[in-house]
Amino acid sequence: MTFSIAKLNSLPRQERDDLFLQLIPESIFQKFEIDRKTLINKCGERVVRGIFPPDENFSCVEVKSRVQDRDVLFSYQISLESFMQSLYLDFLSINDPFSDRFNVDVDELGKETLLGTRSRNIPEEIRAMEAGLAPGMIRKGLHLAGEFMTHLERFATSLGLKVITLGALYYHNAILWERYGFIYFRGGKVMEKINDEFQPGGRLSKKLDDSSPFLRRGMEKTVRGRSWALYDGIFSEAFGDDWESPMMYKMIGKQIGVNTFPDQIY
Repeated sequence: MTFSIAKLNSLPRQERDDLFLQLIPESIFQKFEIDRKTLINKCGERVVRGIFPPDENFSCVEVKSRVQDRDVLFSYQISLESFMQSLYLDFLSINDPFSDRFNVDVDELGKETLLGTRSRNIPEEIRAMEAGLAPGMIRKGLHLAGEFMTHLERFATSLGLKVITLGALYYHNAILWERYGFIYFRGGKVMEKINDEFQPGGRLSKKLDDSSPFLRRGMEKTVRGRSWALYDGIFSEAFGDDWESPMMYKMIGKQIGVNTFPDQIY
């Protein structure tokens, strides 16, 4: 390996910034009227920020519509995954700042939920679900994952890398990344099992008994419906084991047609 993220972080500032700014979709600059060169919005605010620790294996960039906004409209973090010598997408966040906010990231006492791993805000989750959002989403998205992935592949290729890896935190994330050519190196068989067991008569299908808002009959028909049910613990109830987030990878330039939810409705 001829480079490291830390080495990229240590490049001269302008060279470093130009490199990582390549990953911001052009649509962001156009829609929110942000000057690509100055990174200043129409209100005269610099709304793009980067975190580039010179001794760490990650880089992070975030964009806001206004400096005072609570939430980013776009943010990513990448690192180097040494095992597969790949570019690892630690996280990607894309929010429509003008859409309604759902406080699923904090519980009813105002404490962070850590994406539901520490605690949950059930009333806000129900509101989000009924508004068409998936687990973990605080606002509607901007449908820019595909555009971002094009930039990420180009970025990885420029570094001499041939693989992009990521962890799919939620079920709907895994289905989304399948669309963009990702395949599984952990969790693929479980994803197939989930699809099988959501079929009529399956163990997951039988659990959709209207016993809670997250277990309504018919939720197996959509990606988001399944994702809410799995987030609510239906997998462990049916099989006695917690569902583990899949690990996925993509060979750059190749589109492998993995589909663990045929005829999906998102």
